[in-house]
Amino acid sequence: MNRLDQLCVNTLRFLSVDMIQKAASGHPGLPLGAAPMAYVLWSRHLKHTPADPAWFDRDRFILSAGHGSALLYSLLHVYGYGVSLDELGNFRQWDSLTPGHPERTHTPGVELTTGPLGQGFAGGVGMAIAEAHLAARFNRPGHTIIDHYTFGIAGDGDLMEGVAYEAASLAGHLKLGKLIYLYDDNQITLAGPADVAFTENVAERFAAMGWQTLAVADGNDLDAIDRAIGEAKQDTARPSLILIRTHIGFGSPVQDSCKAHGEPLGKDNLLKTKQNLGWPETPAFHVPAEALDHFQSSTRQGIEQASAWQSALEAYARAYPELADELTAAINGKLPDDWNAQIPSFPTDPKGLATRAASEKILNAIGPKLPALIGGSADLNPSTKTVLAGMGDFGPEKSSANTWSFAGRNIHFGVREHAMGSIMNGLAAHGGIIPYGSTFLVFSDYMRPPIRLAALMKLKTIYVFTHDSIGVGEDGPTHQPIEQLAGLRAIPGLVVIRPCDANETATAWRAAIEGPDKPVALILTRQNVPTLDRSELASAEGLERGAYILADAPDKRPDIILIASGSEVQLIVAAREKLLDKGIQARIVSMPSWELFDREPDAYRESVLPRSAQPRLAVEAGASQGWHKYIGDQGDVLGIDHFGSSAPGDRLMQAYGFSVENVCERAMKLLKK
Repeated sequence: MNRLDQLCVNTLRFLSVDMIQKAASGHPGLPLGAAPMAYVLWSRHLKHTPADPAWFDRDRFILSAGHGSALLYSLLHVYGYGVSLDELGNFRQWDSLTPGHPERTHTPGVELTTGPLGQGFAGGVGMAIAEAHLAARFNRPGHTIIDHYTFGIAGDGDLMEGVAYEAASLAGHLKLGKLIYLYDDNQITLAGPADVAFTENVAERFAAMGWQTLAVADGNDLDAIDRAIGEAKQDTARPSLILIRTHIGFGSPVQDSCKAHGEPLGKDNLLKTKQNLGWPETPAFHVPAEALDHFQSSTRQGIEQASAWQSALEAYARAYPELADELTAAINGKLPDDWNAQIPSFPTDPKGLATRAASEKILNAIGPKLPALIGGSADLNPSTKTVLAGMGDFGPEKSSANTWSFAGRNIHFGVREHAMGSIMNGLAAHGGIIPYGSTFLVFSDYMRPPIRLAALMKLKTIYVFTHDSIGVGEDGPTHQPIEQLAGLRAIPGLVVIRPCDANETATAWRAAIEGPDKPVALILTRQNVPTLDRSELASAEGLERGAYILADAPDKRPDIILIASGSEVQLIVAAREKLLDKGIQARIVSMPSWELFDREPDAYRESVLPRSAQPRLAVEAGASQGWHKYIGDQGDVLGIDHFGSSAPGDRLMQAYGFSVENVCERAMKLLKK
């Protein structure tokens, strides 16, 4: 490499290792080894501008190997994203813009929260799906409005994680040609050489999944990296993996050792590294003026590209005003005025229908009015009822006789729950998309890492979890969720909603779409539940407040409060009448969402569940954990704290005490205390 390029690469290297050394914490190995590939990508290929970091047609860059965050912060500093030298000096410290792993919305220029390995890789697949879908939907001859790449840097650890291969398999199948990953192939992990656990032929495996694979033998050969990225961009029918052979901790005394991975070099080794690479020993955080000028000169092209895009968008708006309005609304997260106009209202029906079936009707009522809504299931559409009818299947066109196209809105994720959740994060983070994904509630466990990250990022993702209790029946305890509701409710920032009937399900979908940017989990039944008589009971719109009084004691002075969610609400409705026959006045409360209820003002929560000493009984066919917050010292929970069994669902409900008779018995027992 020429002298100026070498100066720029070393600037990135030593900004990174200086901040790690000052913090006495971090991962110097990746920045020292991968700085050349990052420099080539950002200076020669990445379409971006710090003048408008949210410019919609920018290329997206994901550091999937998020432990190398110091390298990303160094890039953001030298390219002018507002990450100052002071912030670099506060790496991994309280209230800094430079946390230990990259965090979306926290640091300017960070596209996706990464750190748990494989999550960034899979999220990038979601971003590439979003680009392909929006391009197919909005581009017109002579008006290419959506046209960008998703780039990322992944390491050995990323490619060991199963979620990366789930996502890679789907990306190859979908022919996402504008997805390009640079593989930091340093053959070292935290604990030792990668080959103690990882000896597969990565190139052959990716090729078998439909990827273009390219190799660069020397991670310091900038021109070879440049050519490989250029070649990857030419293949628009396959995603690309560029295997770049690097040396972890390059130039340091611990080069090619796991010791370079996750701990500062130390004062002596840092000094030797600077000497080895011809870098001034002092001062720390040295940025040569010549290098800084070169970095920032390369951003001028991005400013010009962003300006040209804005002009192109204005021309597009003149040619296709309705499409332009739709695109602008999607980019800004604005809902169409009439998006919910066709949501059905369900008549009273003692037999009712499963809330998953109600959800299907609701989803297909809002789908035509809300084009930003796209999604699918982990090979369970017939069971989760999440097909957008007539909206086409997302994927490359196979023939004129089928509905496959990148404009299609039904994504076939395959049996890949983990990747589905991570891809949904990428879809939401990209912008212009409201993603949903579905599976059985018990399999939400496979998705927990990306759900947690969605909550951390405040992403608007919607999970449709059906088959929500032992009511699943004959499939038995492997498919019957017990602890999953409690586990989901434990995730900060995730809104969990378990509606009791079709009309609450309609309100739940409205809350999920209209609510603030945060993930929402809809918990739906397999079995039919009655559609409640809302002329006798409170409106289902009470769901928006998390919990509401369905019916009160005749004199509004209840002897006991019965609380339930989902399919068990029908039990407390019937129990109220039986208790009244016995002279016991009960208030019944539908509580579909703890999170929505907890954000209500104290006065409202007091009006529903007063702090006075009435006994309370909570009824839910799931783990009792967490309900004690709402039942108080004199309360009880009718739950299920053991695994289920294989039998028809109604038989199981009866056997495990979810009957009107048992609710009444438990209520009267509380009153005798």
